[in-house]
Amino acid sequence: MPDTHALKVRDLAYHAAGRPLLQDICLDLPASRVSALLGPNGAGKTTLLRLLAGLAAPSRGAARLAGQCVSRMDARRRARLIAWVPQHLPADIPLTAGEFVALGRMPHQGAFARPSPADKTATQEALAIVEMEAHAAKRLDALSGGERQRVAIARALAQQAPVILLDEPTNHLDLRHQHRLQLLLRELAAQGKTVVQVLHDLALAAEYADQAALLNAGRLEAAGNAREVLTPERLLAVYRWPVRLAHPPRQARAA
Repeated sequence: MPDTHALKVRDLAYHAAGRPLLQDICLDLPASRVSALLGPNGAGKTTLLRLLAGLAAPSRGAARLAGQCVSRMDARRRARLIAWVPQHLPADIPLTAGEFVALGRMPHQGAFARPSPADKTATQEALAIVEMEAHAAKRLDALSGGERQRVAIARALAQQAPVILLDEPTNHLDLRHQHRLQLLLRELAAQGKTVVQVLHDLALAAEYADQAALLNAGRLEAAGNAREVLTPERLLAVYRWPVRLAHPPRQARAA
């Protein structure tokens, strides 16, 4: 399988205020797959995702996309390649939902360019996919937390980047929209996108992720096929609590 848009992490470490948050991370996140970053609170999941997005530079090692160090990419090129969905979208951004989603088109526009018909279509389609087209004219501060989360996802879809990184995207979503989102991510992966998400819900990860990376105290405990990673023995060791998934992890698709 072509790995043009696979993410590769080698010998990655990250320190903040003199404290190691990640150490010795080596990890392959394949293209055309849904990968889940898992682990208890403080394991380093969000820190690793931010490094994959180029939002911070590692203290050692590198995260690479298409052979390039992500943190050294030109910001515009990075935005064309990687879409980022934060865990929380502030409510005080003075924009409507439609205006915010349209920001996802900026990497494809020239300086001071007006939105093209293609930009408008991409924005409208992204809003429709997350069932927010009826709220396009509403300000973000008039939306619920779950609705703002769906708008953040729509902006990433409008960006049309080959890599989508999501930090706990199911936060604030009701049960139906949690599963609809996971089905959407699998559909995007089937179309060739590289999808990496931080999740706390092990059941969702087992049901929908092809690959899993299990972190604990800043180190990578295991990575690979979700079926092989999410074993009761390994989850007990990492979470220090007996965990047995009701449904076995998904068998990864053949390359």
